[in-house]
Amino acid sequence: MRAKLRIISGFGLLLVGIVGIILPVMPGWIFLIPGLVILSDHFVWARRLLDRAKQYLEKLKQAGKKVD
Repeated sequence: MRAKLRIISGFGLLLVGIVGIILPVMPGWIFLIPGLVILSDHFVWARRLLDRAKQYLEKLKQAGKKVD
């Protein structure tokens, strides 16, 4: 039961994050990253996306760009 709730909450966060990316009212990444973290325990595709996001942030840091 707990795993199902985590999966549902992860997909909910992803959905809110996608809406946040489309609408300029709120930043979507604030919801996307936690959603991927939750889903990465259960789905390989979520783990891959999370790893890609980490690699992207590392590249930005190495390039000397400010990452907030």
